[in-house]
Amino acid sequence: MPKPGSGSFSLFVLLVFLPALAGFSPASLNDIETAILQQDYARAKALARELLEQKPSDSTLDEARYYMALSHLRLKEYAEAREILGDLRKQAKEERLRDKAHLGLVDSLYMEGRYEEALQEVEKLLKTRPKSEMLGLIYLKLARANLKLARWETARGYLTRITEQFPSSLESHVARQLLEEKQYFAVQLGAFLDSKRAEVLLGDLKKRGEYAYIVETVDAEGRKFYRVRVGQFSNLKEAEDLMSRMSRLGYPTLIYP
Repeated sequence: MPKPGSGSFSLFVLLVFLPALAGFSPASLNDIETAILQQDYARAKALARELLEQKPSDSTLDEARYYMALSHLRLKEYAEAREILGDLRKQAKEERLRDKAHLGLVDSLYMEGRYEEALQEVEKLLKTRPKSEMLGLIYLKLARANLKLARWETARGYLTRITEQFPSSLESHVARQLLEEKQYFAVQLGAFLDSKRAEVLLGDLKKRGEYAYIVETVDAEGRKFYRVRVGQFSNLKEAEDLMSRMSRLGYPTLIYP
């Protein structure tokens, strides 16, 4: 083996470690975005941490922190997400990112079932940023929080605004679907492109004595979905109790609207 200090030793080190260095690729925002699109939030969080350790520029730093918060949010680590989002809402260099961080705060409260607090936060955002480029999404968050609080007419007002002011947006498609929902809560246990699969689940639920039914909807790409739901409740607490019971039986659950 070459002796330390010799020219041949330096060459030896290069020959040993160069292949490993050549294969090393530092984390990037694109890598994190890809992980999030693949719903691999643990990897997205790790990549965001790796990028932050590289001490990037201010704009990249803010984006990496936002993706870190988003990963925490999707992993149901709400307190960690709110800590980062709260800082970004005040300190992010770009206005759009401050709005996104504020909406992330709203989501963290909504996902925990803290609908009144979520509503207060999104109302605060609307008051301070009435001309935000994300206004359609702000209206949608307002509508969703009001729906969960059974404030049906207020929610419909925001949904109608979306369809009128942003008719070609993704939010408009969601708003139109929500406007078709009835004024009660239901627990959804599955959404299928194949009607036969929906009917099998429907039959299973009815055998269990549940009041189950199928709702047909069409997504933004024109695909028809068959949504299997249980119950019709005027009270959100009743729907949440049913959701907990069905979750314990192994069903994936979601409350509508």
